[in-house]
This record gives sequence, C-alpha cells and structure tokens, in this order.
Amino acid sequence: MTPADPRVLALIPAHDEGPRIEAVVRGARRQLPVLVVDDGSTDDTGARAEGAGAAVLVQRPNRGKGEALRAGFRWAIASGYEAVLTLDGDGQHDPAEIPSFLAAYRAGAPDLVIGRRDFARMPLTRRLANSASQRVFSWAVGRSIPDNQSGYRLLGRRLMEALDDSREAGFEFEVEMITTCIRRGYRLTWVPIRTIYGGEPSHIEPVRHVSHFLRVAWQARRTVHLPPD
Repeated sequence: MTPADPRVLALIPAHDEGPRIEAVVRGARRQLPVLVVDDGSTDDTGARAEGAGAAVLVQRPNRGKGEALRAGFRWAIASGYEAVLTLDGDGQHDPAEIPSFLAAYRAGAPDLVIGRRDFARMPLTRRLANSASQRVFSWAVGRSIPDNQSGYRLLGRRLMEALDDSREAGFEFEVEMITTCIRRGYRLTWVPIRTIYGGEPSHIEPVRHVSHFLRVAWQARRTVHLPPD
C-alpha cells in the first residue's frame, strides 16, 4: 500500500463491527494508513481490523463514538499526522470516495470537510429525521448546514486539538464539532458522497436521539457567536 498522503490518517471508530470491519479497513488502506478504535466491542472487531492491516486502539468499556474519536485524534496528533479522515466501520461510507476529501483538503486546507449525503436516497424515517435536524441546526448556527450528522469527515489538526476537552460521548460530538468550527472561524466545506444503507440494524434510540440533538442544537444557538476560548 502506498498512501495518497502519509500525513493524513483514516480513523474508524467501531463497536461490534466484526462482520464488516475488514472490508472497510482494506478499502481505506488503499488510500491511507488506518487506525481503528475498538470501542468496547464484545466480538472480534479489533482482531479482524488488525488482520486487515489497521493499527488498533482498544478502549474498555464502551465509551461512545465521541470518546472513540477523541482517542483517535490524540493518537493521530501524537503520531505526527496533520489531519484525520473519519469513516464508520459499518460499510455506510465508501472508502473509494476518500480522494474527494483529500482533493478538497489540498485545494484550500479547510479545517473540516463533511461528506454530504443525498437525503432523498435514505429510508423514509431517516430522511425525515435528517431533513428536520438540518433545518433546526441551520437555524441554531445562523447559516445553512446541509448535513450535520454525516460521520464521513476530514478534520485538520487545530480542530482536533480544539475538541480535546469536549465531554460529548455519542453522535452529539459530531454536531458539536461543527459548532466549534464555526465559532472559532475555522474553514468548513462539504463534498458529495454516496448514500448507502444495506439493511444493517440502526443503533439510534429515537427519543434519546431527538432529545440529545435538541440539547446540542440549543447549546450551539447560545454559544456559536461567543468569542473563541
């Protein structure tokens, strides 16, 4: 494998993704070195990821996606990487699209590049949920945010450092990531990505998801115009 850019790391947070993780790792390794953060899996996720060629960081017990990502950010910074590209371990993000993120990064060195999904290609319930959250969060931060919950992203080093003291454990961390980027005046852009759903079970708990999203959206509304820390 010859990485397209050895200073960018593919970071995959994973919890019980044993049946899917190998294909994701192999696809990402065609472009970049890979780190998998095994977030308290009870299956062989870590072993399969390592067998496919990834470095593996294990955290026990399960601490949530936000903490898994921050652990990966710290590992990347300590290892000298200037950026990380995050993708999920369940196969919903096509590693073949990594060059689109790298091209956007090289074109202007944005601090955050987000993969923008086509909501029309989602199952109905997810389409409605994502469309509603898009409107609410755009209102909260005072600008159009086409997709606030896509986990396919590229982050620069200074944004990773700015997020180190976050306490958000789950998907809320990825929403907070956008708020932090805007509040600090960092550069934010999007690239279109495929919208893939293969019938895998959802980890979303609807009531909890909505209540937590509204909390971080309201927090964004209150803080986005405050001076940076």
